[in-house]
Amino acid sequence: MPWFKRTKKGIQTPTEQKKDVPKGLWYKSPTGKIVDSEELERNYYVSPEDGYHVRIGSKEYFEILFDDNKFKELDKNMTSKDSLNFEDKKKYTDRLKEAQEKTGLTDAVRCAVGKSMGSDLVIACMDFSFIGGSMGSVVGEKIARAADYSLKNNIPLLIISKSGGARMMEAALSLMQLAKTSVKLAQLSDAGIPYISLATDPTTGGTTASFAMLGDINISEPGALIGFAGPRVVRDTTGKELPEGFQTAEFLLEHGFLDFITHRKELKKKINLYLDLVLNRPLRETTA
Repeated sequence: MPWFKRTKKGIQTPTEQKKDVPKGLWYKSPTGKIVDSEELERNYYVSPEDGYHVRIGSKEYFEILFDDNKFKELDKNMTSKDSLNFEDKKKYTDRLKEAQEKTGLTDAVRCAVGKSMGSDLVIACMDFSFIGGSMGSVVGEKIARAADYSLKNNIPLLIISKSGGARMMEAALSLMQLAKTSVKLAQLSDAGIPYISLATDPTTGGTTASFAMLGDINISEPGALIGFAGPRVVRDTTGKELPEGFQTAEFLLEHGFLDFITHRKELKKKINLYLDLVLNRPLRETTA
């Protein structure tokens, strides 16, 4: 039987013979640009036509920053507990289980150590896919331990922030992580060990109020939303219209809150160039 039939309405394919395009083959950026998913991956998950930086997680950042994607993960199996027996529409324990099954992660940050352009680097990278990248006790503890590892082994630390803020299900326990992480970063500073903060889209709430803005150098990707409260909350609270581009990385750079903005494909080079300069290391070839 032929795959088409000629009718007065034109060529029609029988329903049972229609083939759907598999999901994930194409990506559409917010500006409407269409890009092949494989091309997007080759371009560091950046839309080549408009430069839009697609949100990615720790898996992709580790692939980009660690040489040959080789690293040792730190405190891999640490998980959150429901110390407050919190429940809203569902139990916190159920939310944790669902997030872990959906993402394959144990919590909203992964920490690892490896080589980046031949030099040791500790990276703590947040994952927005895990309960909005919210900062709970495990996030604070893993970042604190990553800082301890850097301190003990004299290795620079990079924290990649991507967070909706403190984890409400842990209440004050979550807020305590602001102080804990800030103290650890102060210890790194006293020891003269560089700490780089990379703010990505979005970096908000308690994350911004602590480690995300405490870097020896604070950097970002283009177009990232960075702030304490979101634009809608600020607008409703102040009752005023906000400036154009308010809380974007470009706005913060213009007003002195960031040191520079870098395209993702230049990220590895720029980080290592900065570390070479501050550690007085011989400058290396800028090839990733």
